[in-house]
Amino acid sequence: MPEGIDVCNLGLQDYQTVWRSMSDFTDNRTLDTGDQIWLVQHPPVFTQGQAGKADHLLDPGSIPVIQSDRGGQVTYHGPGQLVIYPLIDLRRRSLGVRAMVTLLEQAAVELMAHFSVLAFPKADAPGVYIHRDGRDDKIASLGLRVRKGCCFHGMSINVDMDLSPFELINPCGYPGLRMTQLRDCVTERKIDYTEVETVLVNLITSKLCR
Repeated sequence: MPEGIDVCNLGLQDYQTVWRSMSDFTDNRTLDTGDQIWLVQHPPVFTQGQAGKADHLLDPGSIPVIQSDRGGQVTYHGPGQLVIYPLIDLRRRSLGVRAMVTLLEQAAVELMAHFSVLAFPKADAPGVYIHRDGRDDKIASLGLRVRKGCCFHGMSINVDMDLSPFELINPCGYPGLRMTQLRDCVTERKIDYTEVETVLVNLITSKLCR
């Protein structure tokens, strides 16, 4: 039976530093290494996935661009965005990559429901979306990497941030895709970032430990 999951809240951390750390963690895992979930915010940065195309970087300006080894195309990370990195032994938990993606998407959908926001995944475009003003706006983006049967990288959820840098790219490789955030979808109360973290972690860990 898979053991429990340790949760590490890293605060605001440089993207490359965290990337190296989770890559090293994955490379050095043994059969006895426990699973972890890392919560982090990053200073402003654009990250390209393995298949990322340069033409999706429209005008990055002074924001650094990092070529990453995760899946997916280009995205933006910045303060006020919750990034969650599940460092999970998929084989030990009898999970495939698609099942792990679905688990994360469903957790994000249920997180939105906690704040009375209706959200949904798309079969042809990984992530979680909210239908607003006749369009499907993206609120959560995913990009995983699997090595030695273990996953790293993860999911970012726009909570309360400056969304304008997304206009400098084709987010996730989709021209014209509009991004949104939880703060703009909830009008009846203030969004508490710590509450978002707690609810999301509880949702993911409960699904992983079933």
